[in-house]
Amino acid sequence: MKAGKYLVAAIVLCASALSFAAEVTIDFKGHTLNGEMMMAEGKGLDAPLVLLTHGTLAHNHMEIMESFQNQLTAAGFNTLAINLSLGLDNRHGMYDCAVPHRHTHREAVDEIGAWMAWLKGKGVKHVILFGHSLGGNQTAWFAAEHDDPMIEKVVLVAPMTWSKGSEAKAYKKNFNKDLAPTLSLARQLMAKKKGDELMKNTDFLYCKNTSVSARAFVDYYADEPRFDTPSLLKKIAKPVLVIAGSEDTTVPDVAQKVKPLADGNKIKLVVIDGADHFFRDLYSDEATEAITAFVRQ
Repeated sequence: MKAGKYLVAAIVLCASALSFAAEVTIDFKGHTLNGEMMMAEGKGLDAPLVLLTHGTLAHNHMEIMESFQNQLTAAGFNTLAINLSLGLDNRHGMYDCAVPHRHTHREAVDEIGAWMAWLKGKGVKHVILFGHSLGGNQTAWFAAEHDDPMIEKVVLVAPMTWSKGSEAKAYKKNFNKDLAPTLSLARQLMAKKKGDELMKNTDFLYCKNTSVSARAFVDYYADEPRFDTPSLLKKIAKPVLVIAGSEDTTVPDVAQKVKPLADGNKIKLVVIDGADHFFRDLYSDEATEAITAFVRQ
């Protein structure tokens, strides 16, 4: 916590003249969480800040997150790109598949809340929530459950979608095996109060033959309607912008699901023609323009 406090003090001192970036940390449930905070030129902590959350097993310095953070800061917004702990202390970089998985989807929602509390304690009053992919769902989930006055708007880039049976289909496609037997085993362990027991040589998320706790496996693969980001949009009190890529093969149905909900006012949809799931190169520029226009409305 001290490191974060001192770095923020340094940021405030420098923000009056130059843009500034530094890692900040907080303590949460026995783990150190870290994030990259960037201050826009001439802005202090009273200016609007974009809180960015990355996707599955990823991190805040992956190409898409760095691109959006740099561009949004250049556009005049303070930014904080967080690293979800995924159950590890002071985690950096992509999650190593050799490391046992004990994290859950819901824990990320709680960590977003921890960063919001920290920002509030630093005097930040205006926050735009931003999430990509799985982080888009976790961001929407948080916003749907917390109508915090700090939250001004919500931006979801290629957010996760879900429907009953979709996880089983994806598991079969990714690992050429059925999900049901492993999910059944994990549920049996949970019923025996052995949720923390590791299941070895198990395929999980993007990792083959890894180790994962029964609790984590059930949390990510059980039927959970809140995994479907479009279903959360009407529950979010603040204006929401959803950005989809026309060539996204990871979550190809984002635009299709959001379009019937988009009223052009509270819920807006922008489809970037030619963009895939990661909005590389000029596609991130186009998406940033849409975000900037939305936030400044």
